Amino acid sequence: MDGGSGHGIAGGPGQRRPPAFRRPGGWRVGVVALLVVAGVLAASSAERRTGSGVTATTHDSVADLVTAEERDVADAQAQQAQLQAQVQSETDEQATVDGGVSAARQEGAALEDPAGLLPATGPAYTVSLDDAPKGAPVAAGYPSPTPDDLVVHQQDVQAVVNALWAGGATSMTIMGKRLISTSAVRCVGNTLLLEGRVYSPPFVVTAIGDPRALASSVAAAPAVKIFQQYVAVYGLRYAAHDAGTVTLPGYDGAVTLTGVTAIPSADAAR
Repeated sequence: MDGGSGHGIAGGPGQRRPPAFRRPGGWRVGVVALLVVAGVLAASSAERRTGSGVTATTHDSVADLVTAEERDVADAQAQQAQLQAQVQSETDEQATVDGGVSAARQEGAALEDPAGLLPATGPAYTVSLDDAPKGAPVAAGYPSPTPDDLVVHQQDVQAVVNALWAGGATSMTIMGKRLISTSAVRCVGNTLLLEGRVYSPPFVVTAIGDPRALASSVAAAPAVKIFQQYVAVYGLRYAAHDAGTVTLPGYDGAVTLTGVTAIPSADAAR
């Protein structure tokens, strides 16, 4: 998936197709038959098998697993922050007596802003995507939706993010988390997984840049137009607005090292 300024989020499943208009008639029989088959399959899959060692996974067990994993991620992130602070403190101390460390520190500091590690302030544009509410009416002439038609997917968020980068965004967050060139957003059911944390809709994307250019780019994106058709037909929710001047946080996740160069210490240079 391409994005402006070298940014983007990892690609996922294929794009949505426009919802197909159906004339009233024979399609009803097919839908009824499919619903009957789906009901039988659902009942069969939900049945708990005894004596075979196979047990159906319950919603509660999945929710408990997600909660436990999120707790582990939060603990790991707290430990990471503590270690980063320790490394920073020791680096600052060493830089006062080691010219090589001091020079490397200054070089690294100059890259923090373009890398997205520092907060960014400027005019912004915000887009919000949300699932259809329960019982949302279907536009006349369209078939009943499948569950997948009623939720926001990974590619829908990707389409908005890519359109914002293409429109000249200089900084961006999803759910308040800063995106950088290595950021990846994954779909987990109808939730998003970002930097090890799970987020439920509505999914809010905020980008700093010229709001008019950002709005124009998002409005012209084909995949966003298709999502808006699902908004009109099946009741999914979409909102976009000029957010005024905002400050986006710096990226606070782990930065993967691709190479390390040893810097001779001041003592070794003597």
